[in-house]
Amino acid sequence: MQADVIFRNADIVDGTGQPRIHGDVAIRDDRIVAIGALAKWHGGREVDCTGLTLAPGFIDPHVHHDEALLTDPGMDCMLSQGVTTIIAGNCGFSIAPLTATIDILPQPLGMILTSSRPRFARFADYRNQLRQSPAAVNSACLIGHGTLRINEVADLGRPADAAELKAMEKSLDQALGEGGIGVSTGLFYPPARAATTEEAIAMARIARAHGKLYVTHMRDEGDQGIEALEETFEIGREACCGVHVSHHKCAGLANHGQSEITLPMFSKAMRNQDVSLDTTPWTASSTMLNSGRHRQATRVIVAESLAYPKMAGRDLADIAKEWNTDIDTAMERLLPATGIFFIMDESDVRRILSFEHTIICSDGIARGTHSHPRVWGTFPRVLGHYVRDIGLFTLEEGVKRMTSMPADRFGLKDRGRIKDGGFADLVLFDPATIESGATYEKPKTPAHGIKSVWVNGRESWSDGANKGARAGMLLDRDPSVLS
Repeated sequence: MQADVIFRNADIVDGTGQPRIHGDVAIRDDRIVAIGALAKWHGGREVDCTGLTLAPGFIDPHVHHDEALLTDPGMDCMLSQGVTTIIAGNCGFSIAPLTATIDILPQPLGMILTSSRPRFARFADYRNQLRQSPAAVNSACLIGHGTLRINEVADLGRPADAAELKAMEKSLDQALGEGGIGVSTGLFYPPARAATTEEAIAMARIARAHGKLYVTHMRDEGDQGIEALEETFEIGREACCGVHVSHHKCAGLANHGQSEITLPMFSKAMRNQDVSLDTTPWTASSTMLNSGRHRQATRVIVAESLAYPKMAGRDLADIAKEWNTDIDTAMERLLPATGIFFIMDESDVRRILSFEHTIICSDGIARGTHSHPRVWGTFPRVLGHYVRDIGLFTLEEGVKRMTSMPADRFGLKDRGRIKDGGFADLVLFDPATIESGATYEKPKTPAHGIKSVWVNGRESWSDGANKGARAGMLLDRDPSVLS
């Protein structure tokens, strides 16, 4: 009854949604070995958790940190808010396999990759690099349909022809066999906008053959959002593949309140097919500046501009006024650039968060000098603002949506729960003070109330500082995990 570390006198929220218990948790190497009253156990180190909550490390199922795992392996933006596992390769754009030889990558792939970094022609090459140089958090990666199109389709403004589709299918099949956990599409974005429903179905069929998911940034989240949701469900039905809708939202003033329609659509679809969703706890989104969303937004902040770096953090309207021009012209001058768009209504955000099947995600893009605050503050915002201050749901329910639900959906075996034999991914926090430190004005601010974060049994963040551990593992999807 000896452990490496014992957490004493903790309020244990195990990630299942069940009521918290008071007790101890023992870990040995990278696993949890005992839970409960452990008076007879002895630890090489014992952590006093009086007044604190111990939970599974949070799992962020939607980030764009493919390259950041290599360039910023400490992953402060994730650890500091209690995240121990991330899923990259979302919205149809992944770092691998990338065989295109073009110097300037189409957006939004250019938002997550820099021209100076090595390219990975096979997913296995990226996998091996991460294993040789581990990051501080666990990671898994989807294979981006948009990346495959950039590789294979001669004219991105049209559907793939038969030969191009066959080449994409072959590349996807290989990448999934090498450890990609599913395929993602970003039919909203220019490189994939011309793709037909049938092309997406073909991608989903390859994913299904591997027992993996079809994950999508739908073709539209605004005026045609209902039609895009219907298309997504059709893709899943035709491919007999599980589908996961990324960052579900109702974008644009004309569509505020539309969640009253879309959430019943999810409920109906779930009775007949394998469907899931995630969302962010913010009323602003973030993507490439020339996405068209500036026309739907009440406010736009420039997150990054390669042409005018000093404009990062400024309102687009103020820049246009300063330049004595209109917003569209100002936007064109700033490109390539990313923006933060205030396009959602708080009532929709709360309604979608409250939906019993909703998983929490950040949709974080770590690059740039003035990122969206969701990159650093998403999970503490839910537990502080929406759980403690608003009472939208219980602490146990909030933790469940960040831990066991994404772990089960994406097939991450022995993650997302505090259980005997599970991996020792843990976050210790103060439920009375936890909250996002990041704001739209100061987005790169660590969260409050996070005491320590442990990844695979190693202390990786403590009292506001990165401990320098690089304990993250590259994960694959285990089809046997309940989804």
